[in-house]
Amino acid sequence: MLSGSKSLTGRALHPGSSSGELLILDQPISFWGGVDHHGVIIDVHHPQCGVSVAGKVLVMTSGRGSSSATAVLAELIRAKKAPAAMIFTECDTILVIGALVSAELYQIQMPMVELTADSYAEIPKSGSISVAAETENMIGLIKWLE
Repeated sequence: MLSGSKSLTGRALHPGSSSGELLILDQPISFWGGVDHHGVIIDVHHPQCGVSVAGKVLVMTSGRGSSSATAVLAELIRAKKAPAAMIFTECDTILVIGALVSAELYQIQMPMVELTADSYAEIPKSGSISVAAETENMIGLIKWLE
């Protein structure tokens, strides 16, 4: 039996397209002090401490704190140690600004999409996923194979 594809549509927060292995965080993470320069979660209180976000499609309800996360995320994007894309249920303006800075300074796009809670619940628990965000019409498309 052949598998079909599944897709969700959300609000594009930052443009771009990318794909990668899913990484669904149990709790939000702060990039300032919570993720090192290699993209590894170093917050000892985070349930996924030691896991790398680099190259993953990072899924979390929102970010967690510190305006310094903007600079940390932009630097991770430049160093190719950032997530391939990010999916939220609540727009994290601090992280969106990090992606905007990276696009402006380094010409590297990282798509970000906001989903409703119902759509967020439909994301598979593992596997690869692709994210395409187009901000002109504010459409973010998330696809995976079932």
